[in-house]
Amino acid sequence: MKDSTIAFIGGGNMARSLVGGLIAGGCQGTRIHVSDHDEAKLQALQASFGVNVHRDNHQAAGPADVVVLAVKPQALHEVSAELAATLRERRPLVMSIAAGIREAALQRWLGGDRAIVRVMPNTPALVQSGASVLYANSLVTDDQRDLAESIMRTVGLTLWVDDEDLMDPVTALSGSGPAYIFLIMEALEQAGEKLGLSREMARLLTLQTTFGAAKMALESSEDVALLRQRVTSPGGTTEQALKVLEQGGLRRLMDDALAAACRRSRELAELLGKN
Repeated sequence: MKDSTIAFIGGGNMARSLVGGLIAGGCQGTRIHVSDHDEAKLQALQASFGVNVHRDNHQAAGPADVVVLAVKPQALHEVSAELAATLRERRPLVMSIAAGIREAALQRWLGGDRAIVRVMPNTPALVQSGASVLYANSLVTDDQRDLAESIMRTVGLTLWVDDEDLMDPVTALSGSGPAYIFLIMEALEQAGEKLGLSREMARLLTLQTTFGAAKMALESSEDVALLRQRVTSPGGTTEQALKVLEQGGLRRLMDDALAAACRRSRELAELLGKN
């Protein structure tokens, strides 16, 4: 990875987090190129990381071994078509972090015969605690797979799927997942306030409790169901609270929520990839 030249087409939050992770992992800023139409973003990236910045996508992608398409899904068709000729010359690995855009659509827009890795990251990548799932087409070599994984590992956990259709449930679970956790945290804070805690105390207790529970689960080899049971004393306060949540249909709601997100991911893929 340190010897590869990497171009980011789009300099938004996810690109910035990946650039920061790469630099922290020992990649030289001179080997990273970023293009964006927003001059302020480019100047901030250059000042923070010493990377090469461009207003022109071709200048960024031209020397690259890896081109990371980090634009919004709605803009990916236009950007890909614009870059097709440039990418045909050097034949870099193309990584797309645009949600919902299928490999077949991207392949068509790029002119075909391209090594493509789709990536579904999530927003905790901004604090190097993300979860990214990758899918590679048949043209991606083993070395390119390792390179793609190394790039995404700089901002957190990486996993692979062999079936592209699984990217929709991945989007529903981990891609959208931070919002579900934030909603639960928001509800906990509000419930704590209603019971008489100050807003600041309810906030801090919610943050630390959520962080601590996630840390325990990450560092334990045991199933989260067992960890939950260990917190739940028979006849105690936790048992009473969990009964209310179970009776309220929490598990069914979560099933329905992820199913709805997965369904919408498939709908957007059809909509955005039809051209």
